Amino acid sequence: MGLLHGKTRWKNHQPALERMTKAAGVMMALAVFAACGSVKAQTSASQVSDITGDYQFLEPYNTLAILQEDQMLKGYIDVLQGQSESDAILSYPITIGERKGNHVEFRTRKIHEMYYRFSGAVQRGKGNKKDDPDYLELVGELQTVKTNSVTDQEAVDRRQVVLKFKGKNSGGS
Repeated sequence: MGLLHGKTRWKNHQPALERMTKAAGVMMALAVFAACGSVKAQTSASQVSDITGDYQFLEPYNTLAILQEDQMLKGYIDVLQGQSESDAILSYPITIGERKGNHVEFRTRKIHEMYYRFSGAVQRGKGNKKDDPDYLELVGELQTVKTNSVTDQEAVDRRQVVLKFKGKNSGGS
């Protein structure tokens, strides 16, 4: 009778054990899935070997043009001016720029007592191929620095931006 009683007790706990085994399997599958997603996100960002190209800068008609040479960044920002300005387009050359891993920083030359600073990261956008619009994005803080020529004080406007790659065949800068 004791042996029969032992089998009965085991049968009563079998559904609970099966549920626990299934739950453990689901948890392991979720852990593996999460780890794969994390590795994919890291490798997709680290696979960006060169960020050379034109990016939309604040407005669709403004351009950030970057040329990456090893870790050094060169280029310019073209900003279309309003009707009241004397120059149609102001071109701010990048004077200091570097990329270390996915971190990107640059600063432009001062024109009319104003310049730009950017610090952020490069990441993959929604574009599928290297030449597609939004294949890359520069995500970070853009500072617009205005200097008072009399007091030499700086006023800094900070904002979080996403500067999207325009694509190789986007029709212009």
